[in-house]
Amino acid sequence: MTIATSNPEKAEISSPLRPDWVTIIFMAVLHIGALFALLPSNFSWKAIGLAILLHWVTGGLGITLGFHRLVTHRSFQTPKWLEYFFVFCGTLACQGGPIRWVGLHRIHHLHSDTQPDPHDSNRGFWWSHMGWMLYNIPSDVEIPRYTKDISDDPVYQFLQNYFVPIQIVLGLIFYGLGGWPFVVWGIFARIVIVFHCTWLVNSATHMFGYQTYDANDHSRNCWWVALLTYGEGWHNNHHAYQYSARHGMKWWEIDLTWMTIQFLQLLGLAQKVKLVGKE
Repeated sequence: MTIATSNPEKAEISSPLRPDWVTIIFMAVLHIGALFALLPSNFSWKAIGLAILLHWVTGGLGITLGFHRLVTHRSFQTPKWLEYFFVFCGTLACQGGPIRWVGLHRIHHLHSDTQPDPHDSNRGFWWSHMGWMLYNIPSDVEIPRYTKDISDDPVYQFLQNYFVPIQIVLGLIFYGLGGWPFVVWGIFARIVIVFHCTWLVNSATHMFGYQTYDANDHSRNCWWVALLTYGEGWHNNHHAYQYSARHGMKWWEIDLTWMTIQFLQLLGLAQKVKLVGKE
């Protein structure tokens, strides 16, 4: 597979992409581990409940609210201790460290659906969904340019460097609390489910749904992705108004993350909330 770019500051034109074997093996282990949830011996309502709770904590509070709306786009502000908490929750999703995640997402918005976009949807569903992660992509070398606001923060550095050991410690805690069912459902199955829900924002919402705004890309509003990702499926709205803390613009575009931000406002824990027309 090759990649081309018209920008001479980026990777060489038509340079081949090398497989990232560490990520490939990491993904394979997680997906194989998730299959063990199908074994009757690992069935447990408590374990399934744990996975559902952590889906919200890591995918909703962590990725959607923390990594994305709070840190990547700074669509609102919280006390630093609360920001660190949300970023820690996002780190538990095991989608890489927060510095790389934020950097790649900012690059995605800058070059949406063009070749510098890490998960350019023009390359097909598989590439934008997860194929791009299995290669060493040119965007990686540009991350420091887009993360100057967080790259020197020791908390972010710690979470970036140790997100895998943190997950292992969590797995040991779950094993002590509920044995292998807690590990299989609370770690492997939960991580994989959150993975694919999150990745649908990169793939499905650039292919399925409707466009309310002209955002100069393929971003679309997809209701079923919004339900799976706590409001992230209103992707065309988001690409049109990236700074907005609210993605569901219509009354019927349910945005659970926006509701959470409103609750934080009520508690006095969210300030300088940016909205369309009120930035």
